Amino acid sequence: MGSGTNTGTVPKAAIPHEQPVLCSAWKDDGTTVFSGGCDKQVKMWPLSGSQPVTVGMHDAPVKELAWIPETNLLVTGSWDKTLRYWDLRQQNPVHSQQLPERCYALTVKHPLMVAGTADKNLIVFNLQNPQVGSIEGRVGVHHLNDSLEGKNFTFKCHREGNDIYSVNSLNFHPTHGTFATAGSDGAFNFWDKDSKQRLKAMSRCSQPIPCSAFNSDGSIYAYAVCYDWSKGAENHNPSTAKTSIYLHFPQESDVKGKPRIASSSRK
Repeated sequence: MGSGTNTGTVPKAAIPHEQPVLCSAWKDDGTTVFSGGCDKQVKMWPLSGSQPVTVGMHDAPVKELAWIPETNLLVTGSWDKTLRYWDLRQQNPVHSQQLPERCYALTVKHPLMVAGTADKNLIVFNLQNPQVGSIEGRVGVHHLNDSLEGKNFTFKCHREGNDIYSVNSLNFHPTHGTFATAGSDGAFNFWDKDSKQRLKAMSRCSQPIPCSAFNSDGSIYAYAVCYDWSKGAENHNPSTAKTSIYLHFPQESDVKGKPRIASSSRK
C-alpha cells in the first residue's frame, strides 16, 4: 500500500503518560479528551487550557474507554478483567463490572454496550438494565432480538493461508449500516452483513492496523498503522517502528449495501 499524501499536519498540544497510551476518546461536546494506557491511569484533558488530571485507576493497563453522554459517565476496560464506570465528580468508580477475561475492545451505542475480551468472548450489556460470541480471525453477527436468532452467523476474515490474524477494529458506517474491519494483517475491508458479502478489500499495509473509525457522516475512514503488540514486546523495535494515521475516502459503492442475490429454488 502506498504511503498516501502527506498533508503536513502539525501537532497542536500533547499530554504525557508514564507508559504507552493504548486508548483515547472524546467527550460528546468536543471539549475534553480522555486517555488510558499501560500506566494504569485514566486521564482527562480539558481542551480549554486546563491541566490534565487523573480521574481513574485500574490494577492493570487500561485498554479501552468510552464516554456515555446519556448517563454522563466514563466507562473504562482494563486487562485487570474489569469495566469501571466513573462519575468525573467522584474519586472512586460508581460501579465495577467483572469480566471473564482481559478487555480488548469496547463500543457503546446507547442503550447497548459491547465488550470484547481475551478467550474469545463478546459480552453485551444493556445500560438501562445492566447483563456472547467469539473472535479468532473471524467476525460474528449476533442479533439481540430473540426472534432474529436464526439470522446469526459467523464468517472468517483477516486470514492468509494458514495464518490467522486478529480483528483489531470493527466500525459500523453511520449511514448505510455496513461495517469495516481492520486487523493485524494490515488490511481493512468493508462488509455488508445483510447480503453476507465483502463490499471492498483494500491493499494491505506494511504493519498492523490497531484501530480505526468513520467520521460522523461516513465520508472518511481513519485508521492507524503501527505495531499492535500481537507478537509480543520481543518483536518491537523502537528504532525502526513507524506510526502513521491515514484517511481513506471511500466510494459510496464500497460502503453501500448491495441487494442479496436470490438463490435458486430447490427442487
